[in-house]
Amino acid sequence: MTMAAQKWLKLAVAKRAALSELIPPEYRIPKHLLPPNTQLDVTPFPTESGWFSQKELEITSSTSPVILEKIASRTWTAEEVTRAFCKRAAAAHQLTNCLSEIFFSEAVESAKALDEHLLNTGKTIGPLHGLPISLKDNFNIVGKDSCVGFASLVNQPAPYNATLVELLEKAGAVRYCKTNVPTAMMIAESVNNVLGRTVNPLNRKLTSGGSSGGESALIAFGGSPLGVGTDIGGSLRIPAACTGIFALRPSFGRFTTQRCRSGLAGQEAVMSVNGPMARTLKDVVLFAKTVVDSKPWLHDPKCLPIPWRLVEPKKKLKLAVLWNDGMVVPTPPVKRALKETVEKLKNAGHVIVEWNPVLHPQLVDLLGRMFVADGGKSVRALLAPTDEPFRPEMEAYQQASELGVHAMWQLHLERSELQKKYLDQWLSYEDLDAILAPTTPFASVQNGLFKHVGYTGVYNIVDYAAVSFPSGVFADKDKDKAIANHTPLSDTCKEIHSEYDAILVHGMPVSLQLVAKRLEEEKVLAMTEMVLRAISLPLKARL
Repeated sequence: MTMAAQKWLKLAVAKRAALSELIPPEYRIPKHLLPPNTQLDVTPFPTESGWFSQKELEITSSTSPVILEKIASRTWTAEEVTRAFCKRAAAAHQLTNCLSEIFFSEAVESAKALDEHLLNTGKTIGPLHGLPISLKDNFNIVGKDSCVGFASLVNQPAPYNATLVELLEKAGAVRYCKTNVPTAMMIAESVNNVLGRTVNPLNRKLTSGGSSGGESALIAFGGSPLGVGTDIGGSLRIPAACTGIFALRPSFGRFTTQRCRSGLAGQEAVMSVNGPMARTLKDVVLFAKTVVDSKPWLHDPKCLPIPWRLVEPKKKLKLAVLWNDGMVVPTPPVKRALKETVEKLKNAGHVIVEWNPVLHPQLVDLLGRMFVADGGKSVRALLAPTDEPFRPEMEAYQQASELGVHAMWQLHLERSELQKKYLDQWLSYEDLDAILAPTTPFASVQNGLFKHVGYTGVYNIVDYAAVSFPSGVFADKDKDKAIANHTPLSDTCKEIHSEYDAILVHGMPVSLQLVAKRLEEEKVLAMTEMVLRAISLPLKARL
């Protein structure tokens, strides 16, 4: 290996070692309690290992609203809540490799200060007083790396906080860790040359998705009550679907993205957004309302001055079902979940029509061209200083040719025309409330085999608000046999179905997404609650 090749590797090895060292000795799982590598589902570990106290388990199993109420009433202190989540996050990292930055001791000090304020004044700092919130790696925090998977960005601490980080702190949130992402945050699985691969805590042979896959693994394990990810082609919804949790992809302008790091900095043909990920819908609503109530438009000129709006409840929804996107037929578990959900919605009195995916292939093709319009220069510039190699998943960036300015402007025109056509199609359905669709073609998929972001990426181009939610259906190798046959729609479709492993994904939760029009975040959250009621998810999952 050449000296140049050793440079990136040296940085990566040192970063991993430094990260491990930041786990306090008391939060390192005793060797005799470590699950064997052959144990795929590690989510029972906290409750079955005996390593967590009953109080730690009670705290880390609670929803954000419950945690906030107990801290405000001084039943729990912010310090003990923070310590409990730090310990569970540490366990999650040791079992899934989900963290990118650890600052537990600073979090405990912040929590102590919040407790002191409450004790002295009898008042909370804000609506998130004492709530630990995990953050995707690209959220800049002063003094912490945001390496987004690049060796050249290791040991390059941020000189400022992302605006959202500041707003959450003012609301009383406690920051305690950042989570792993793929290289440049442009792969649908969370794997990079620096920190390696994050795996799914429900089945470590399966992906936790990407690019917010560190968040999804942490949350699914119970190491965070509420996390923040980002989405430019499905990066919130895909990992949420892979782990069976909730995520909201808002339209651009509702939540601030200012001063975050990007692997494709300056790319604005399709806008990246950030949003909440959590185990329940109520946590997601709490985050969304709190952020909008903080008036982010007074801090970020790109945020829209739209206050949080109350949605008039409807008795009946009109939903268009996307059975497939014209490119890839969903794998059997997803197809069955969609079918069963539609039946339950019909039985609950909702009106169901079918969505024609006529525009979807063009939109997905456009998305791909936008991502590589700079000829891969952004990625190459971050790899070059340490001679870090392109990962195989980034081949499109390695092979791309740069578009000229004029050609890029033509892409913008094409995007605007497709946005208009999609809106016209929506309006042609008359009083359509939402589209019900798969989030991905998979329940989850073996590490390294995720293909096709078409089901999510379309809604990044048109900038619609969407929620990925667990359908209450689980992959079942026996039930899913009955719907395994189909005619492939493309080579990718054929490949995905040839790699589908019914035994490996057996028991995995299956998610779907509900899509509303642009800037209808409040409406899509309210409609998701109606859908959950119709499919009769357990109350604890809804609340």
